[in-house]
Amino acid sequence: MIHRLEADSIQLELGGRRILTDIYLSCETGRITGLLGRNGQGKSCLMKVIYGSLECSQSVRFDGKFQSAAFKRPDLLLYLPQFNFIPAWLTLKRVFSDFCLDYATFENWFPEFAGRRNSSMKSLSGGARRLVEIYAIVKSKSQFAMLDEPFTHLNPIQIEKVKEFLLKEKSNKGLLVTDHMFRHILDISDDMHLLADGRIRPVKSIEELEALGYARI
Repeated sequence: MIHRLEADSIQLELGGRRILTDIYLSCETGRITGLLGRNGQGKSCLMKVIYGSLECSQSVRFDGKFQSAAFKRPDLLLYLPQFNFIPAWLTLKRVFSDFCLDYATFENWFPEFAGRRNSSMKSLSGGARRLVEIYAIVKSKSQFAMLDEPFTHLNPIQIEKVKEFLLKEKSNKGLLVTDHMFRHILDISDDMHLLADGRIRPVKSIEELEALGYARI
């Protein structure tokens, strides 16, 4: 069964500045939706609005049913913020237990973690810590996951592995992904949207992004 997440009629103003104007965005399970936009255009704000952690005029629906506080429904939606969200003192063993995930499967994807299940999050490098958080969010049993700047702190090899992982896991959920490294978003997205000047529009190619002044080939 295909599930659908819709964010509709989103209006957001902060400090007298209009950030989002009449935004409509939809995502489906089995697909990766890429959200592009320059810094300060409101991509993170939009994700927080969808998640319900930032209040504004909006209508967020899952399969047509209104949900004002998706953060209370981890079965519907999980969110990877830009910052580290897993407490630094937790061990990997505890993290995987809390998220009800199999550590051996994680090791298969990322062999560099073999034998490290007793390591604490604070002992990991920035990239390794990000990998754990990405994996925990994406593998958890929610219909949708939003990833805000997932490639931050990752090296090129890790980025390619995460892209492979996301393409595999999209069969299990819908993914909404944004990152300033837009070429990686282009590589994995089934649908793309550009957020600029408070408004959103669908885009289909890097040539279209260039014509809109967002990217240079």
